Amino acid sequence: MLPLDNVRVVEFCQIAAGPFCGMLLADMGADVIKVESREGDGLRQWPPHNEGYSENFASLNRNKRSVVLDLKREEDRQAARRLVLDADILIENFRPGVMARNGLDYASLSAEKPSLIYCSISAFGQSGPRAFQGGFDLSIQAMSGIMSVTGEAGRPPVKCGVPISDFCAGLYAAYSILAVLNQVRRGGRGEHIDVSMLGASLGVAALQTSEYFGTRKDPKCMGSAHPRNAPYQAFRASDGYFTLAAGNDRLWKSLCMEIGCDDLSDDPRFATVQERAANQEALRDLLEGVFKGATAAEWIDRFTARGIPCAPLNTYSQVLADPQVRHMGWVQQIVLPNGATTQTVTSPVRLTGKGLGVFREPPALGAHTEEVISALQGRKAQNKGGQKKASGRAQIDSLRELEGS
Repeated sequence: MLPLDNVRVVEFCQIAAGPFCGMLLADMGADVIKVESREGDGLRQWPPHNEGYSENFASLNRNKRSVVLDLKREEDRQAARRLVLDADILIENFRPGVMARNGLDYASLSAEKPSLIYCSISAFGQSGPRAFQGGFDLSIQAMSGIMSVTGEAGRPPVKCGVPISDFCAGLYAAYSILAVLNQVRRGGRGEHIDVSMLGASLGVAALQTSEYFGTRKDPKCMGSAHPRNAPYQAFRASDGYFTLAAGNDRLWKSLCMEIGCDDLSDDPRFATVQERAANQEALRDLLEGVFKGATAAEWIDRFTARGIPCAPLNTYSQVLADPQVRHMGWVQQIVLPNGATTQTVTSPVRLTGKGLGVFREPPALGAHTEEVISALQGRKAQNKGGQKKASGRAQIDSLRELEGS
């Protein structure tokens, strides 16, 4: 049993933010039914492909079922509506107004099912002067200020390598859905949750926005350095870089002892965290003069032994092979619908020592249409007072009529 067993979610989402939210719920045991068009989620087309199946799509759509419905057809719109009314939660990441045009808006659905939790994820939110503008992770990183503090000073702009605006929106959405689910289980109404990528990007930039509010000066990009702490960045050793975070006075003094530079701890330029941050360029030059005397791995071993936080600059191949990652069991082999095998990073969450894992492989497009629609028809018949359940043949015929095949 997982925490969200017996919770049903209908997902009308593509690419990243919405599917990530749906997967977080699915990992916790929710039955997530992913409604796709005949073309499927656009992420299915993204490389790399493993014998024709997108590895990117697989990474965000495990533990879900896929149903194909053409929302341009009235019959399929009605089928989608019945699916939602039979569920607890709806997630969608269309532009505002699209769901309403398909008869799947919050107002009409909640009128029939007041307990429905309806989550809309968009670039800018469901109202306001930018509500109808589209956005991708890149454009939101740029607009939200993230790119203004990413990269090296005086260099061309760069974005965060991980799609942080997409995934932060998905995280906020999943957190909000579960908060409202608790409200519903106490007897309250559902809600229309409005999560925007722009708002989520500002929400996780609390240190940067508070710096601006406190100084009325824009934070600047500083590479790997920190505006209020030092030594706290990547440093060059004899064979490459490593990161060091001696972020308080105790760690600073321990660092000075380890490298044989006790005099640095008495230097007034470096006497406090604030002074070290203000003079961190001079500090970096002094420390790198010492660090060139050994390899990055050697410094990491020495500092780790002293309890000073430090780390290598890993590639993904290196971190995925790290013994801590292996111990936690975060990398798991999965079988794709075409029979090909691959690996994926599962949920990083553990519940009482146990990982969540993958209990349903990422789906082929429409793989569960018949299963889901047939079950829905069966429940509808039961709700009408025990009418005789349609035969399997009739259910399949009804399904094919829905699919137009």
